[in-house]
Amino acid sequence: MRTSILVGILALILASTASFGGSLEDADAAFKRGDYAKTLRLVMPLAEQGDAVAQYKLGVIYDNGHGVPQNYVEAVNWYRKAAEQGDPDAQANLGFMYANGLGVPKDDAEVVIWYLKAAAQGLARAQFNLGLMYRDGQGVPQDYAQAMQWFLKAAEQGDADAQTNLGVMYANGQGVPQDDAQAVHWFREAALQGNAVAQSNLGLMYRDGQGVPQDYAQAVRWFLKAAERGDPDVQTALGAMYAIGQGVAKDEEQAMQWFLKAALRGNAIAQTNLGVMYANGQGAPKDDAQAVHWYRKAAEQGVAAAQFDLGTMYEEGRGVQQNYAQAVQWYSKAIGQGDTDTQYNVGVMYANGQGVPIDNVRAYAWLDMAASNAHAEAAAKRDDLAAKMTPAQIAEAQKLAREWKPKKATTPESE
Repeated sequence: MRTSILVGILALILASTASFGGSLEDADAAFKRGDYAKTLRLVMPLAEQGDAVAQYKLGVIYDNGHGVPQNYVEAVNWYRKAAEQGDPDAQANLGFMYANGLGVPKDDAEVVIWYLKAAAQGLARAQFNLGLMYRDGQGVPQDYAQAMQWFLKAAEQGDADAQTNLGVMYANGQGVPQDDAQAVHWFREAALQGNAVAQSNLGLMYRDGQGVPQDYAQAVRWFLKAAERGDPDVQTALGAMYAIGQGVAKDEEQAMQWFLKAALRGNAIAQTNLGVMYANGQGAPKDDAQAVHWYRKAAEQGVAAAQFDLGTMYEEGRGVQQNYAQAVQWYSKAIGQGDTDTQYNVGVMYANGQGVPIDNVRAYAWLDMAASNAHAEAAAKRDDLAAKMTPAQIAEAQKLAREWKPKKATTPESE
């Protein structure tokens, strides 16, 4: 399964959940309505008198530039005063500042110290962030079991990011025995809170029948929720389901729309699929120029299928002026990734001298590789070519084919 692993963003806590008393209640009300000047007037004297909640609030004001010039050094100063008095929100924010080098030098060891203090007091966001540190080995030795422990604590408090990461770790068997049913459970908990990554992952579990009975309709349901939030990978997956009628009525126009959304966000698979649909007139009038446009974008990102298709467009003169040299160039990029159809096409072009000088040795080598990969026409073409070659040339070609290893943008060289 292609599991979309959430790359955790160490989150800053921007507002205290603590209740304020006296003038702090007035400060909190002023803060909520955006009256930062009044908030500052009320909070400053209390912070200077040592009130931890006021110190934390003052740190937030300087951190975000609310009514004052943004000043990370001052923010750290006030967060530290509150954190040293045990305020968990300030401890978490101080950890965040160390994590990102804001107002202090970046220091992962300090990050762990302050997240641990806040996490030990039950602050879910700090527990989640601490889980990330253990998962990624930042400031501590990498320890998936510890990561799981902290993710679980945060997840049980309803933190959707922690629930999503917990699901990923169950899906991948990191720090815990692999358990698709548990992965589904936690993905669902987060998905119901609107977490787009969890929605995408839950869709994948339903699509592939992992941890739940395979259910394409449920996959579409969850993909749609994530796709509407702008996730280009899930937009691509959803487009594919519309294109083939999987879990939803086949609708090539809808497929085109989802592929286009993802393609515009740079998803190379969506760009390739969009090129295919324009080339075939699926979901939109046939348009070879548009097909070439999208194939090129995906090909430049290294997608072998797009490189092959772009080479075909150049070879056949569709959407571009026929250019065998360009065809060979794009085929060569795809062939470097081991694409069998491309191996066959390049072999034919070397045999015919299209875009390259005639070279029977290279032609035989590529056709032989395509034949070994079960290309339907390659063996017959190779054997026809062998009749024109000497035994020494055939032996050289076979050696090239045996020794060739896939890598981008390469062709076998004759000695």
